[in-house]
Amino acid sequence: MAAPARKTVVFVTGNAKKLEEVVHILGDKFPYKIVSKKIDLPEFQGEPDEICIQKCEEAARQVDGPVMVEDTCLCFRALGGLPGPYIKWFLKKLKPRGLYTLLAGFEDKSAWALCTFGFSAGKDEPVQLFRGKIEGMIVEPRGPPDFGWDPCFEPDGYDKTYAELPKEVKNSMSHRYLALAAMSEHFEKINRTSQ
Repeated sequence: MAAPARKTVVFVTGNAKKLEEVVHILGDKFPYKIVSKKIDLPEFQGEPDEICIQKCEEAARQVDGPVMVEDTCLCFRALGGLPGPYIKWFLKKLKPRGLYTLLAGFEDKSAWALCTFGFSAGKDEPVQLFRGKIEGMIVEPRGPPDFGWDPCFEPDGYDKTYAELPKEVKNSMSHRYLALAAMSEHFEKINRTSQ
């Protein structure tokens, strides 16, 4: 007898590398088949949780089905947590070298990476949030410049930036990994209790 087909969840992203990382981290045990769709969502303002909830509600409305959204922040302690949820725009204008230079006048180069995934089973369904946070330092960019701000973020406990770490290592400890591990654990609990 064939196994039942898995339900599909739309991961709202146009970033193929991000989709690849998410699918790799969640693996085969995740109860949904992940497909990506690029949707131009409004750029919401506010705190990370608020932004993620608004993005997820809007995505669920547009997709009219199960959706996942991600919001990533890179927060500099010396700047009171900025750029935070606005890192995408800072990165676009400044590139990793500019992010590093932004802290030139500060002794404190510490930062944290925060990833928040929002999941909704569909339109008018509640949004569940799953978070992962990693402490680190903003350093002079090192490694391949092909994935966002990875070249200038060195996680605590490592002497390499995210960009220099082998993919398997990064995918086993990153802020994204921690958020997805929390999501995966949540769905595993649901599956266990419904069997």
